[in-house]
Amino acid sequence: MRQKIVAGNWKMNKNLEEAKQLIKGIKKGIKNTESDARVVIAPSFVNLNSAIKRSKKSKIEVAAQNMHQAKEGAFTGEVSASMLTNLGVNIVILGHSERREYFNEANDLLAKKVDAALKNNLEVVFCFGEQLEDRKSENHFKVVETQLKEGLFHLKKESFSKIILAYEPVWAIGTGETASPEQAQEMHAFIRGIMEKQYGTEVANAISILYGGSVKPANAKEIFSKPDVDGGLIGGAALKTEDFVAIINAI
Repeated sequence: MRQKIVAGNWKMNKNLEEAKQLIKGIKKGIKNTESDARVVIAPSFVNLNSAIKRSKKSKIEVAAQNMHQAKEGAFTGEVSASMLTNLGVNIVILGHSERREYFNEANDLLAKKVDAALKNNLEVVFCFGEQLEDRKSENHFKVVETQLKEGLFHLKKESFSKIILAYEPVWAIGTGETASPEQAQEMHAFIRGIMEKQYGTEVANAISILYGGSVKPANAKEIFSKPDVDGGLIGGAALKTEDFVAIINAI
């Protein structure tokens, strides 16, 4: 049985006090939830320590939004995998479209980051997805396949027990636009097919594939009902307690 996961990517939002209040609200909101989904939040680096402390004795897991590929060194402003694990972080998001677009993170760099994360026993939420022009030119399947192959397919089969895939059509992130449930299912089924071809049925059936792109309480249930959609990587709605809890309860 694949894991159901709802992960909230807070991006560059919430100061310390706001983060405390959001975690408090989420903890209260999911205390009696019937959802068996894993609940993950990804605050900014400066709020990780506080988030970990405040999430103890709850089902909330805390992830980092990024990390550097090097073990240590003269990389001002960066954070290493071992720094994250020392804090108590067990999950890291890599390859988010904003990192790819604004910070020029290419597939070969992300492959190195994935290796560093796995070496430090971090679970990886690996993000990928096409731009609007790729979708319009019907090149979206090829783009997604290339991102997967160049970012992950150097790994051995057993490494995928620590990988969560997150498909994010870039044209649907923070735009209010959302891929239809049918479009999401079509791509997720395609991704699972690629995984099966490369690593076999067992890996393909076991790996969780999340959808990210303007998921809201109003559309979450329908998106999550699709057979190859195993949850969501949530952006804006993860910053509002009621919305995030509602999305968790929709799975």
